[in-house]
Amino acid sequence: MFGTMGTPWVVLVLAMALVGLWAPCAAYKQPNFIVILADDVGWGDLGANWAETKETPHLDELAAEGTRFVDFHSAASTCSPSRASLLTGRLGARNGVTHNFAVTSVGGLPLNETTLAEVLRGAGYSTGAIGKWHLGHHGRHHPSFRGFDYYFGIPYSHDMGCTDTPGYNHPPCPPCPRHGSIARVARKDCYVEVALPLFENTTIIQQPVNLSSLTELYAEEAARFIHRASDSGHPFFLYLALAHMHVPLGVPPSPFASGIYGASLSEMDALVGRIKRVADSHGKGNTLLWFTGDNGPWAQKCELAGRLGPFIGAWQQQRGGSSAKQTTWEGGHRVPALVYWPGRIPAKRTSRALLSALDIFPTLVALAGAALPPDRRFDGLDVSPVLFGWSDVGHKVLLHPNSGAAGKDGGIEALRLAQYKAFYTTGGAMACDGSIGPAEHHQPPLIFNLDRDIQEQEPLDVASREYEEVLPAISRAYSQALEDIATDNVSVADYSKDPAVTPCCDPQHVACRCHAPGAHTAVLDHRMEGRTTRLVCL
Repeated sequence: MFGTMGTPWVVLVLAMALVGLWAPCAAYKQPNFIVILADDVGWGDLGANWAETKETPHLDELAAEGTRFVDFHSAASTCSPSRASLLTGRLGARNGVTHNFAVTSVGGLPLNETTLAEVLRGAGYSTGAIGKWHLGHHGRHHPSFRGFDYYFGIPYSHDMGCTDTPGYNHPPCPPCPRHGSIARVARKDCYVEVALPLFENTTIIQQPVNLSSLTELYAEEAARFIHRASDSGHPFFLYLALAHMHVPLGVPPSPFASGIYGASLSEMDALVGRIKRVADSHGKGNTLLWFTGDNGPWAQKCELAGRLGPFIGAWQQQRGGSSAKQTTWEGGHRVPALVYWPGRIPAKRTSRALLSALDIFPTLVALAGAALPPDRRFDGLDVSPVLFGWSDVGHKVLLHPNSGAAGKDGGIEALRLAQYKAFYTTGGAMACDGSIGPAEHHQPPLIFNLDRDIQEQEPLDVASREYEEVLPAISRAYSQALEDIATDNVSVADYSKDPAVTPCCDPQHVACRCHAPGAHTAVLDHRMEGRTTRLVCL
């Protein structure tokens, strides 16, 4: 099995042994899990990673009280593939999700793929998803049918529908039309015909979403889920997929933060701090909290994009185009990662193990005492020994799929082998200045030694001894990985489109408005005060 560590039974015994070391006389108790996934966040967006960042005191506290992983990677460099891989432990080349789903997508994450929520629910967990889904919203692709007992959030990115509070984007998009015919907008990436919906389970409760209150709603719903699940006596799994730091950003500039981006980063930081306090209030040591990002910053958004830290992809920058989101440069997939579990995971520790969001699935399954789904292979590892500080060894080989820049979507044309990074394809993503690096195919591959060249500035000379020594190992690893995928149980996602599946609570109203402007805000405010009856669009 490529990329796994032993059989499910070995994993189960290891997980129980890990817990038993701290409490040898106590019965094994399944821990709670909270996975917080930030959107388009940069490695340098945490002060704990990058000293120039000052807006993240709560995340920095989380790093100080837990373990910080500095060589941690998203499984893809764009939204849907990254999320699908986190929830399945499998790359898009296996699970079928190779590029983003659309507002009109009929399909989603293939139904024969098993999600982390499904495994944990089968192991006795209460499961909740709050925030962005982007893995299909039509029919049984909706999160309510993918293992989650409760869902509250938006079905895709919050720039994929108009709102009355459009926030800050580059360039800006207009608000939803209110009356009469819809005005056409020249920019193809502005959605004006259908408003962004907010779901509770399978019901649209607000359309368009009020972006200015979305953070508070997420915080309240997350806290409510944690309280409710804790009171039930069952362990819980909460998947909290934030709108931050994807555009449009909704927080105005603050004198206490660096511009619009800094103000939004500060808001995200406060939200994470709030969730940590709620989890701790139900007993420190009962909950593992894992914070990370879905991919790197969206460079073409300029000052509204995140901070790469040192991972600038200098070779690409010299040729034009982006080296961040959508690309396989470090800035596209090296993301912040913090894991906090008081009394279990060492505090004040920095790990340089090569890890991935792919590892979340097998690791949490192991810690829950559950078994991995059969009849398929996983790219993720059970990294419990690394979390607990017993080892600092992660992946020997890590694959980086094409994610919307050059090359076929989902194709494997970059990989990491120890400290070496090989590229078979580069270019194809837009930078802030509008340039798009030329798509280039490299045979033999470009190879960088990241130990010496973290900025990916100067590839090894193909005539050098170092290149000649490492190329055979890279070629073998690459060939073995592709063969392993080709012989696996591979899924195929349905990317067909049909306007009829667009989420719309009232097609008779302009932009699918549910009510006159402001009506849903009042309803939601009343609900926040304790109303528990289901809301439906009128």
